[in-house]
Amino acid sequence: MDLQDLESTLGVTFTDKSLLTRALTHRSYLNENADLSYLDNERLEFLGDAILDFIAAEYLYRHYPELNEGDLTSLRAALVKGNTLARFAIDLGLPPYLLMSRGEDAARGRERAPLLAGAFEALVGALYLDQGLDTAREFILRFLPAEAERVYALRLDRDAKSMLQELSQSQLQLTPQYRLLQARGPDHAKEFTVAVVLNDREYGRGTGRSKQLAEQEAARVALENLQAEISREDHAALIALKGQVE
Repeated sequence: MDLQDLESTLGVTFTDKSLLTRALTHRSYLNENADLSYLDNERLEFLGDAILDFIAAEYLYRHYPELNEGDLTSLRAALVKGNTLARFAIDLGLPPYLLMSRGEDAARGRERAPLLAGAFEALVGALYLDQGLDTAREFILRFLPAEAERVYALRLDRDAKSMLQELSQSQLQLTPQYRLLQARGPDHAKEFTVAVVLNDREYGRGTGRSKQLAEQEAARVALENLQAEISREDHAALIALKGQVE
């Protein structure tokens, strides 16, 4: 695997190339290639997760002095959640470089948010081990400020399920229903997919490492879709939906 193009995109040249390879290696790849000396990226993912939490907390503390501890905590959680990190991984062009089994690849593993988020966290961990905290911080801050501004401006850090329930009940007199669509993976690394439904119409779908996280992500997507529908003043759609209930 030629990683020079990826290093060019990252803006970093690894001294220890094996760390970069390991950051891109999903455990399924080793199940299919047991003779290789590679290690999977789960330990690096653990390390990168802690570093991301620290850098995000440090950034928010310095740049949002008006926020209290509770607001800082919810904002940080929104910044380092799986779907956000998966988007960062896609922006970096990581998916084609990920090492995974043929089965995982065929199951569209390169599009799965938890897998992409894990690879991004592992990359941060690898970068820290290879070049230290300052380089890891510089890398993370390529993404964090713009995302923090977006999340804060739109209040995406608020509890999405509560916001969706308030909006759907006030506008449609409906309570959101959450349906578990899929639970896959081993017990220690489950991935859940949940859909949120209003009167049998799916408004959003989310994935997460727990049902609660998947429900929050599904609610966030549904909230954006419902708000867009309302802001377009799509009265016909709303009236039709209300009519179905009545």
